[in-house]
Amino acid sequence: MRHAAVLATLVLAAVTLAPGAGQADAPGLARRVLANGLTVLVREDAAAPVVAVSLQVRAGSRYETADTAGITNFLLRAMLRGTATRSAVELAEAAEALGGTLDAAGEVEAAELRGAALARHWEALLGLVAEVALGPALRPDEIEKERRLLLGQLRTRGETPFQLAFDTLAGELYGPHPYARPSLGTRASLERVTRDALAAHHRAIWRPDRMVLAVSGHVPAERVLKAAERLFGRLPRPADSPAPAAPAPTPSTARRVLAHPARQAQVLVGYLGPGLGEPAYPAVRVLGALLGGGMAGRLFVELRDKRGLAYSVGALIPFRLDPAFVVTYVGTAPESAAAAEAGVLAELERARAAAPGEDELARAKAYVLGALAMDRRTNARRAWHLAFFEAVGLGADFPERYARAIEAVTAADVAAAARRYLARPTIVVLAPAR
Repeated sequence: MRHAAVLATLVLAAVTLAPGAGQADAPGLARRVLANGLTVLVREDAAAPVVAVSLQVRAGSRYETADTAGITNFLLRAMLRGTATRSAVELAEAAEALGGTLDAAGEVEAAELRGAALARHWEALLGLVAEVALGPALRPDEIEKERRLLLGQLRTRGETPFQLAFDTLAGELYGPHPYARPSLGTRASLERVTRDALAAHHRAIWRPDRMVLAVSGHVPAERVLKAAERLFGRLPRPADSPAPAAPAPTPSTARRVLAHPARQAQVLVGYLGPGLGEPAYPAVRVLGALLGGGMAGRLFVELRDKRGLAYSVGALIPFRLDPAFVVTYVGTAPESAAAAEAGVLAELERARAAAPGEDELARAKAYVLGALAMDRRTNARRAWHLAFFEAVGLGADFPERYARAIEAVTAADVAAAARRYLARPTIVVLAPAR
């Protein structure tokens, strides 16, 4: 009977999380797919006189190779450095004149061009976003400025103890899979990117059938839909070209020790978990909250509160289409690193050995649901959620289906997820260099 109950819950999660399952326009959400394939989503919200725009395209480090690592983020940042009619400064001034901002980044599963403004300027903001998306100048001198900034960010990342430990762990967990590399890329890949390569990448990824435009705020939905069609409707739809499959992750079970100038030791223990649309994903997110969700999480209670071994502690599980990492981390005094590592492994084994109690399960589920709700408080984050989940193929209503799946998670589901995914750890310990 217990196995049947677990199976029933996982089937419910599968139905709930499957791409497009039960998809319907939410109240106040207007949706239109243009003839060229571009999807437009408009969420009317009169709570405040502001508007946010998120234009996302299914492209990012997930679709890059070792040679092209970081090119999507490089392109998005370079696009902000000027169009055929405006310089980078003029773009920034134009956004500020609307009472808002304009920004862009290439992440892992998608790349985003985003803007915000006073609601009365929604049409001008849409025009500004379209100008940057469709007509970047990619001037050589501006590209070189951006390259220097990106190389500086990458250098800072490599010198930051936690980031260095995390990037090392990602490499061990994913091997040849693109998730092994940060979305910033590598020094070698950033140095080799040319202006022609950026222009070619722009032509390759900014295609309407991979683009989603989401608008959230105090705006008239029907007028926004018409404006979006005017701005983007003439963008030609190229022939289908499916993205190549990424190499399968090859996780190691290594234990790596890094020596690095730092005051604290970092202990990271990682595993590969399910992807975002898989039936077990909600249970693993609840498991992550059970272990590292706030001050009531087991790691905080046991390692920091009771034993005083941790300065910082938690668990990380991202939104990923392919296997998502499950990483627990502890920042501790150098002399406490061994005890902290043993304590983390003991808590992970305890999660595998027994199901959580109902009170603990309820707290962990509330933590996940609360974090989701808090992340969607603003129009900017609402627009991001709409565009992101639609762009990656899960549907704009995924957050609502995901929340229902979290509510349905049982203690048995969490225990089964722990036994399945917390079996063979990959460990990285960063110790201060002596």
